[in-house]
Amino acid sequence: MTSTASTGARSGRLRRWWVLAMALLLVAVACLAVGLRAHEHPLAGPVGPQRPPPAAVKRTAFTPPPLAVAERSIPVSLSIPAIGLSVPLSQLGLNADGTVEVPTDFQMPGWFDPGPAPGQLGSAVILGHVDSYQGPAVFFQLRTLVTGDAVDVTLADGTVAHFSVYTVVQYEKTGFPTGLVYGAHGYSALQLVTCGGVFDSQTGHYLSNIVVYTALVSISVPPPAALASGAPAAAMAAVHA
Repeated sequence: MTSTASTGARSGRLRRWWVLAMALLLVAVACLAVGLRAHEHPLAGPVGPQRPPPAAVKRTAFTPPPLAVAERSIPVSLSIPAIGLSVPLSQLGLNADGTVEVPTDFQMPGWFDPGPAPGQLGSAVILGHVDSYQGPAVFFQLRTLVTGDAVDVTLADGTVAHFSVYTVVQYEKTGFPTGLVYGAHGYSALQLVTCGGVFDSQTGHYLSNIVVYTALVSISVPPPAALASGAPAAAMAAVHA
């Protein structure tokens, strides 16, 4: 009796330890899976209230200034004060299959070189990543911009093109309006493009794009003396519409 009872007690303790061990193992696996999913990609989040892009509304409803820089100059930096962004720019072209290149650096956006430079007539386009498995990337806060926010691009010749946000729109990638984003609409535009919407863990990509539409409002041109001396263009002659 005593031996049987002792054996039964030991067996009961072993079962309890086994059940506890399995429960702890399941909890650990679940936590690891959640942690990996969270580390894989933070949510891009929704965009705010939207209105149609300027090229899709009547000209009487949106009349950007007929202003443009005289000559093409490569954009070298981008500043968006509303989200505390001030970064250098790279240059992007086309892939072999005809698609637009994306930046290789997650913290540096790129200007689409085959298109016009910011400030020229037409649609200049700058692309940047929203995030990576390491966390937020350079355009993570792009979706939070609102109408009237300033976007400034400094060109290699010292000129600064000042843009104002018109609207922020989210498109499914399957219905991305290439002509609207990259096409000319009769004024100096700048479109900022990143990813957003739902993240597809199977493909490792977001299903949508966020596009910020802006229009040129003024140009700051460095005086000839500043250009000749190579001094910083701190005091520039502003040209407004």
